[in-house]
Amino acid sequence: DTYMDKIAIGGGYEDGVVDLDADPADNIMSLAKAKGVKPHDISACILDRPRHEKIIASVRKTGASIRLISDGDIAGVIHCAEPTTGIDIYLGQGGAPEGVLAAAALRCIGGQIQGRLVFRNDDERSRAARWGITDLNRKYKTQDMASGDVMFAATGVTDGSMLEGIHRVGGFISSHTVVMRSATQTVRWIKARHVAGRKDPMEN
Repeated sequence: DTYMDKIAIGGGYEDGVVDLDADPADNIMSLAKAKGVKPHDISACILDRPRHEKIIASVRKTGASIRLISDGDIAGVIHCAEPTTGIDIYLGQGGAPEGVLAAAALRCIGGQIQGRLVFRNDDERSRAARWGITDLNRKYKTQDMASGDVMFAATGVTDGSMLEGIHRVGGFISSHTVVMRSATQTVRWIKARHVAGRKDPMEN
């Protein structure tokens, strides 16, 4: 899949507090000012990849703390909008589909995300043309990626920072799901227990 450069923050801030085109250090300083704290009070979430070395170095210059994650940048973005996580901002490059899913979640719980597609070769640029994308440098905002009445749903497969994975205990299988809706700003967490091997009675 095509990659996307991303920056995201939680809700309660004016549009433009952070900018995808600004230096990461400048974004930390701007967010700290908007939040009314010092830069070292800001916590940034970044995917732990070699391609993010410059971003990490820039953020560290400000004194802000960094939480590196091994995977799951959708959860990383969502954590910006959850006050209990202590994460204020997400920065970095990841999959474009994940960027759209993260935007959908922020529409439901509040927050801002900006993204720009990163085309690594002519094949990806050709695919973009077939999809009707003419401005390859366009900066997408939250509403551009997820407009209208949005619903977001995710079920954990392996244990992560947001959802528990699928587990089998005895004759049962457990699952952990989150469902959100933008129109009502409702978030539902569902822990379900399924009987292993039981056929759905609705199936023929």
